[in-house]
Amino acid sequence: MKKNRNRKNPGGTDENTGNTGKSGTDGSGHGMTNGTGTLYVVPTPIGNLEDITLRALRVLKEVDEIAAEDTRNTLKLLNHFQIKKPLTSYHEHNEREKSGQLMEKLRRGNSIALVSDAGMPGISDPGHHLIGKVIEEGFPIEILPGASALINALVGSGLSTKAFLFQGFLPRDKKNRKEILEELKTEMRTLVFYESPHRIKESLGEMEKIFGDRQAVIARELTKKFEEFLRGSFSELLEVLKGGPLKGEMVLVVEGAEKQKETSYEGLTIEEHLLLVMKTGVSKKEAIKQVAGERKIPKREVYDVTIRESLD
Repeated sequence: MKKNRNRKNPGGTDENTGNTGKSGTDGSGHGMTNGTGTLYVVPTPIGNLEDITLRALRVLKEVDEIAAEDTRNTLKLLNHFQIKKPLTSYHEHNEREKSGQLMEKLRRGNSIALVSDAGMPGISDPGHHLIGKVIEEGFPIEILPGASALINALVGSGLSTKAFLFQGFLPRDKKNRKEILEELKTEMRTLVFYESPHRIKESLGEMEKIFGDRQAVIARELTKKFEEFLRGSFSELLEVLKGGPLKGEMVLVVEGAEKQKETSYEGLTIEEHLLLVMKTGVSKKEAIKQVAGERKIPKREVYDVTIRESLD
């Protein structure tokens, strides 16, 4: 099991000892450990600039360089807080090439802050690739707490927060999107998705067909002046969208599936079991998977029955 080396916050307070100042750094607040620079994962506001933390501001001021998903957006943030630091772009189209360059800078002892356009880097964001490489190499890494759209939306939705599943953005490809929704159909945890304004209507329609008319919440423009939570069933939300398209990035929170009643399959043949499951409306592919799981037998064995008996 790999462990990342411990180090103190640059120029800050060590929570274990209470010591402050540059102790444990290279004297410039760079957070070096054995000559290796530290990667700081720094969340940025998702709309309201007042939501940035004092710690985030300090780190952004003290690192050698800032790797940003969109340097233009990040420059606006830095200018607002009068922070002048070198910026480099790090996004989905250059992540592999740029990761190597950033890793080399960390080896030389440079400290780097990783930021996204908004919120926590690494969540539906290319930052996860660099974070993985830093952990794999055993380099120092610090994850700062901060703004996250999915948490604001989940808590504000009023739906259960006891357990939830974050899916992120659904695939653009209709077939792949449908497959994922079919897999989530029986998921009892609250579901959280990121969605764009031009796809929200289509996604709600597909979910209504696959999940049934469940309760859901659209959270948009979070932390901004026109923040809005739209609550209702899929059909009710679709009626709202008939009044015109919504603007701004949004989070879709969906009620989890109801717990399925326990059913005894004792005494049923595989064929009978399959037919019973398929009557609930699931596809043959999903029925094969479910029957195989409940009987704890290979899917191939169940599939062979569908071929032999010509089940549709």
